Amino acid sequence: MKPAPFEYHAPRSVEEAVAVLAEVGHDGKVLAGGQSLIPILNMRLASPGHLIDINHVTGLDDIEITSDSVRVGALVRHSGLERSDSTHAALPLLRQAVVNVAHPAIRNRGTTVGSIAHADAAGEMPAVLALCDGTVEVVGPHGIREVGWQHFFLGALETVLAPDELAVATRFNRMPPGTGTAFAESARRSGDYALAGVAVRVTVSDGVVSAAAASFVSVTDVPSVLDLTPALGGRELADAGFGSALDQAAEAVREHVAPETDIHASADYRRMLVAELTRRALPIAISRSNAAFVHESAVATVSSRTNAAFEGLGGGRR
Repeated sequence: MKPAPFEYHAPRSVEEAVAVLAEVGHDGKVLAGGQSLIPILNMRLASPGHLIDINHVTGLDDIEITSDSVRVGALVRHSGLERSDSTHAALPLLRQAVVNVAHPAIRNRGTTVGSIAHADAAGEMPAVLALCDGTVEVVGPHGIREVGWQHFFLGALETVLAPDELAVATRFNRMPPGTGTAFAESARRSGDYALAGVAVRVTVSDGVVSAAAASFVSVTDVPSVLDLTPALGGRELADAGFGSALDQAAEAVREHVAPETDIHASADYRRMLVAELTRRALPIAISRSNAAFVHESAVATVSSRTNAAFEGLGGGRR
């Protein structure tokens, strides 16, 4: 299939791109990686009169790491994020999640900011942005603004971006010391959209969990973060009963999410699946925490129930 006719624009600066968007309004679509947009155009699910290709805009392909955050430009490919060792050292969750995005060929072209701006509930990176309490940097005719993740997503495939605004970067906040992270998802086939997925973070201090949270893929309409501290907070990792805390956290997730039934899975199955993924991912996050004081026997106790944490659960997307 082929897209409907459109006028092609290749701006060389952010200002020029915004000017074009302001001129064409709702009749324009931005092309960065195109891994979501091009199939939609080809199937004529959208027929914009103007396509604004920002791949010639300079300064949008950088990753900037500070003591507080990782800023990812709009033209940074998933594969670039995946292969950046400095980014992985600063915020391991980014690589943990992005390796699950589709296949290598798609990650070589698709962009992280584009995935977030697409606002697909089945996308991995919106969930990561939420768990990192991140923001989206937006440029419009009236200047630059940063939008927190809580306000950026309005619904499935819907954001607060105005027709004359361009998402130029996302900022992922780094984790507190002693925090470990993990990402898990399950799909019918490697590379498919996930039936359910979860990103988790756990902060450990002196062998005790001080904070924990999770965000989700394919089981909520918009990104959502659930505080798991009530279930895990104050629990000693060496406690033989820690497994019951994991079960409580999984049950909290089961009650929090609101999946829908479709041709791939029922809502009940997705709810069960994301709860189990959470229960298995949490010990992995704990084992990855930077807290040197977490005794090996404590981690072993927590992980004893997850020897084959993701065996048989599948993974990957599209």
